[in-house]
Amino acid sequence: MTTPTTPTFRTGIGASDLDTIQLFGHDLAAELIGQITFGELAYWLVTKRRPTPQQRTMFEAVLVSLADHGFTPTAIASRLTLLSAPDSIQGALAAGLLGGGSRFLGVTENAAAFLHDVIDPLDALPTDEAGWDAVALSAVIAARDGGRFVPGLGHPVHKHGDPRTPKLFELARENDLFGPYLSLFEAIGRVHPQVLGKTLPLNGAGACGAVLADAGLPLELLRGVALLARCAGLLGHLAEEMVDPIGNDVYMTVDRNTDYRP
Repeated sequence: MTTPTTPTFRTGIGASDLDTIQLFGHDLAAELIGQITFGELAYWLVTKRRPTPQQRTMFEAVLVSLADHGFTPTAIASRLTLLSAPDSIQGALAAGLLGGGSRFLGVTENAAAFLHDVIDPLDALPTDEAGWDAVALSAVIAARDGGRFVPGLGHPVHKHGDPRTPKLFELARENDLFGPYLSLFEAIGRVHPQVLGKTLPLNGAGACGAVLADAGLPLELLRGVALLARCAGLLGHLAEEMVDPIGNDVYMTVDRNTDYRP
């Protein structure tokens, strides 16, 4: 008869015992608390490697860029959920986070995936703007011919240019992290008018996707990074809702103006 063995469950992230908490082989209290920023730790958790100062700067710039954008559907959902369940802050936060999709927040991931699908098959990366313009032109034409939108192109509010985009471009160049994803994204901004017949802004969410990809974040987790950023914004909305509420006004406005057609 064989002796049954106790199963083990492997993790390289963290563990705790009676006296210490370990994170990536470091003593959390003695080596990390007060020594690193939350953004640095979040990057480390997602990639399993500590960021360079430049990567940390760009990662935290994205978190700031995506934290809040006013009364978006995600913020309204959080506020209305708090109205319905004021004892459930976690439910209100979750309601807002669950609304992150292809139109709000999900653009960050979708834009990076689109850029990756263009870059990955290339035998060699272009070395100048003309080369990137040619690649971008082919990508935009293919998207148009396939009846698809180019993620990161256009914005419902910032019709004349998303103010976040040039700042992120500037920071990436200053930190030597303006890589192939940003190069292609910038080129799309230059060439798309000749394909679509109109000029659309490169939105900040798409720029964030390119920034994160060039900073070495896993593409399949980029929507999670956007949600991490928006969690802070939603918490701010909930804090405001508790002292200066608008949720009931939103609810009553819809309820009193219902066009009921059985």
